[in-house]
Amino acid sequence: MSGRFAARLVVSITAADVGQRISLRRRLPTGEYSDVVGVLESWSDETLQVRRRTGELVEVPEGIMVAAKVVPPTPPPRRRRTTED
Repeated sequence: MSGRFAARLVVSITAADVGQRISLRRRLPTGEYSDVVGVLESWSDETLQVRRRTGELVEVPEGIMVAAKVVPPTPPPRRRRTTED
């Protein structure tokens, strides 16, 4: 068995997933990969627009997308425990 790890990259989203939270991996011009997680706001003219939880809108050309899938909604924030003395 080889010591190399191979991952299967699959794009399993479509334009019908607009409004869903997605995780998307894209290939940068440097050859590195970068992930974008957020709500798919639009997919038109071969460009996806993804809104991150920070509010930032990221535009991703379809041609550099190497993997993508729908992911569950962001879980609600956890309440901090308080200790009473």
